[in-house]
Amino acid sequence: MILTVTLNAALDVTYFVDEVTPHTTHRVQRTVERAGGKGINVARVLTTLGHPVLVTGLVGGTTGQLLRDDLRASGVTDALVSVRGESRRTVTVVCGRSGDATVFNESGPPVDPPSWTAFTRRFAELARRARVVVLAGSLPPGLPCDTYAGLVATARAAGAVTVLDTSGPALLAALGAHPDVIKPNAAEILDATGRSDLAQAAADLQAHGARTVIASAGPEGLYALTPEGHHRVRPPALLRGNPTGAGDACVAALAAGLAVGLPWPYVLRDAVALSAAAVAAPLAGDFRRDLYDRFRTTVTMETPRASDGN
Repeated sequence: MILTVTLNAALDVTYFVDEVTPHTTHRVQRTVERAGGKGINVARVLTTLGHPVLVTGLVGGTTGQLLRDDLRASGVTDALVSVRGESRRTVTVVCGRSGDATVFNESGPPVDPPSWTAFTRRFAELARRARVVVLAGSLPPGLPCDTYAGLVATARAAGAVTVLDTSGPALLAALGAHPDVIKPNAAEILDATGRSDLAQAAADLQAHGARTVIASAGPEGLYALTPEGHHRVRPPALLRGNPTGAGDACVAALAAGLAVGLPWPYVLRDAVALSAAAVAAPLAGDFRRDLYDRFRTTVTMETPRASDGN
């Protein structure tokens, strides 16, 4: 089983409009509401691919119940833990003409100590049943920046492979727990390390505890620093669309490959193919199966110089 963790789950509200023009009124052509948050998006992709997956995390209030209802209707199994307060909503405005997306993220409800104790006990039980644990997204108010470090340590002690997708202080604080894979985007890695060179930044994070560092770079694919070496993997074409869930699709491919023990070159190619196919889908957590099947055999991989992150 693959376990995904979304501590700051959200109800994703997506508005589709023809064009986004500042300071004007917009007519919404279509509205979609669905359970979201990075770990939940990862679980949606894994479910579509046929992998056994379980969702855990924190939800609260009426919005939290809507999240649970949507997951059930989507065929995604959840073991979410309730907290006081109301789960957050995110709003994404997708422009039909350009395919660009504008996202507004709420911060989420504060997490009180009793709720966190209940979650950590539940998480320890679930981690013992998981082959891979994905920890993804921002931390809600009330949790310290070393929260992911504790969860990574718990999962590793249970024998699970850990994949962490977060940024900033939460990412840096987790490195000492030695996550197996971290997957921030390129800008987040450079910001966290203060470096201007992607390869050097990835090497810094690996030296501080991450076994494998994977930096997603949007339409440019990804840069990966694994124990076996470093690679640049690029999609075969630049796609226009909604990039909101592309990183989550990438994480889903990483988790799926690690769960079955595939070699890194295969896993990395699959991650780029799946994330590119997700850009062409209108909603985070979805992907175009036809593009995924085509891209799996046409992505390119190269080994750049150690000092070259481009």
